[in-house]
Amino acid sequence: MTPLGREIAETIAAEGPMPVDRYMALCLSHPAYGYYATRDPFGRGGDFVTAPEISQMFGELIGLWAAEVWRQMGAPGRFALIELGPGRGTLMADMLRAAKAAPGFLEAAEIVLVETSPALREVQAKALSGRTTRWVQTVDDALGQTALPAIVVSNEFFDALPIRQFVRTGAGWRERLVGLNGEGRLAFGLSPAPADLPLPDAPEGSVREICPQALDVMTAVAIHLARHGGSMLAIDYGYAAGFGDTLQAMKAHAFADPFATPGEADLTAHVDFGALAAAARAAGAAPMRLIDQSDLMERLGLGLRAEALSRASPTGREQIFAAARRLTDRSPRGMGALFKAFAVCDPRLGAPPAFEPILNAET
Repeated sequence: MTPLGREIAETIAAEGPMPVDRYMALCLSHPAYGYYATRDPFGRGGDFVTAPEISQMFGELIGLWAAEVWRQMGAPGRFALIELGPGRGTLMADMLRAAKAAPGFLEAAEIVLVETSPALREVQAKALSGRTTRWVQTVDDALGQTALPAIVVSNEFFDALPIRQFVRTGAGWRERLVGLNGEGRLAFGLSPAPADLPLPDAPEGSVREICPQALDVMTAVAIHLARHGGSMLAIDYGYAAGFGDTLQAMKAHAFADPFATPGEADLTAHVDFGALAAAARAAGAAPMRLIDQSDLMERLGLGLRAEALSRASPTGREQIFAAARRLTDRSPRGMGALFKAFAVCDPRLGAPPAFEPILNAET
């Protein structure tokens, strides 16, 4: 068992089983043993590869998206350009390189990165060397210190926020807990008490996931956009509505047992975009209709960008188009279909590029 696994087991032995969200939070953010606190997990040498690491085109197109949103906002002389969970800084670096095509954008942008990992902050600082950048711990830190309009982006951020899980039993909904089995190993169990929040009825055995932190983040962003202007783009794997157990662990580019190596594997869950849309709407912002990543990339001009890059580097043409195909792969497990793109904006702004408003409260 890992050092963190032993610490969690000792805590459970002393205090009793813990909710799944507490277990996730410890595994990912423990100050000494947490997954993100102690390593750079991205890229081929890490545990997973994200879209910005696959191709510069991904970040460049999002940079052009941000530049167009800025023009829709009236090209303000100052605005906050905020990234949630900026990874290695690759996405922001590619965005800024492309967005310089919009005169005045870079001069107006105040770059804010929401990052809790000291290890990743160092990597991000190198990627953004020469750029004036402010790092903060939380979304509230990023938004609460400014009344500027904001453009907020995130890629694979919401999936890493801790979730609560509830199971529908014959006696009603019960929260799933992490406890110890007869051999002293970490294992799932259920609370004997009824769920402490209302949940819609479902067949026995159904699993419902709630991510309070994601709803808090979306509410804070939506309030800011409605008051001060701007837009948000979030890209992640998830769903518009439904039930299911989506908690998973990833290590060395393969799925793993979430209890095997606490603190040494990434833990994620699919994002409930329907819940995020409802939270945004309740906070006064306008959520857009959910689209696949493939649609986002194609609508923003991935094909044209791939052609331009291949003309500049003919020997790299095959690699460039292979990356484009990977970003837009619509097969069931392909990145283009699995990952979704979700936008929220100031209701006065109108739909941002590639998106259309939700009609009749449909996601």
